[in-house]
Amino acid sequence: MQVGEFPGIHQANRRTMRAAVNPLDKSTVVSILPKRILETKITIQPGVFELPAGSAEKPAILVVGSSSWWREVDIDQPLLEIPVSSIQVADSIVKDYCNGLLACNMTDMMPGIFYVPGEITVAKLKTDHAPLLAKAIATQRKWYYELIRIADILWSRTNGNPLSISDDARLACKELNISNKPWLGDLQSMELIRCIACGALRNPLFPICGACKAIADPAKAKELGLTFVQ
Repeated sequence: MQVGEFPGIHQANRRTMRAAVNPLDKSTVVSILPKRILETKITIQPGVFELPAGSAEKPAILVVGSSSWWREVDIDQPLLEIPVSSIQVADSIVKDYCNGLLACNMTDMMPGIFYVPGEITVAKLKTDHAPLLAKAIATQRKWYYELIRIADILWSRTNGNPLSISDDARLACKELNISNKPWLGDLQSMELIRCIACGALRNPLFPICGACKAIADPAKAKELGLTFVQ
C-alpha cells in the first residue's frame, strides 16, 4: 500500500461493485429551461446527470435509473451497497439545481424543471402529462418576471452597475421578448470607472455615485438638469 491510499482499497471485498439493477426502476426528468443543466453527485454511482437546453415546445428529457452509494461497516467486511431509487435521484436533480436560485421559491415560482415516474417520451409527456407541463410553463414565466423585477431594483440601487444584473434576468427578458430595459446593454462594451470621492466603481453614464452619493460628474449632472439640496 502506498502512502495516502485508503486501507484495503486493493482488496476485492472493498470495491464498490454494484449488484443487479432493476431495469423497471426508471424516472424521467423534464426541463423547459433554455439552459444546459449539469448535476454531479459525487456520493452516488452513477452520479453525473445532464439535460440539454429545452423549451415549452420541445422539452428536454433525461431518463434516469437507480443509483447506489456504499456504507462502511467494518474494515474486514465488504462495503454495504445502499440503493437509491430513480425517483429519489430525479427529485434530487430537480431540487439541487433549483434550490438557491435567485427568486426561486420551489412552489409557484421556479424554473420549469420537474420529473415523472417511469420512462416517457416527449410525445407522451404532452399527451399524458399535459397539466404538469402547463404548470411548469406558468411557474417558469412567473419566475422570469420576478427576476426582471429584482434586476430593475438592483440596477436602480447600484446606480446602473451592469455587474448587478444576473444572466438569468437577461435570459428572462429574451424569453419574454422584453427589450426596453436599460440594463440589457452589452456588458463587454460598458466600462466602469472609479468614483473620484470614494473609489467605488460606477457607471459613467450616471453622474451620481451610488456608493457615497457624491456628484462625480458635475458637467453631466448640469446637462441632465439635475438639482441638489445644498
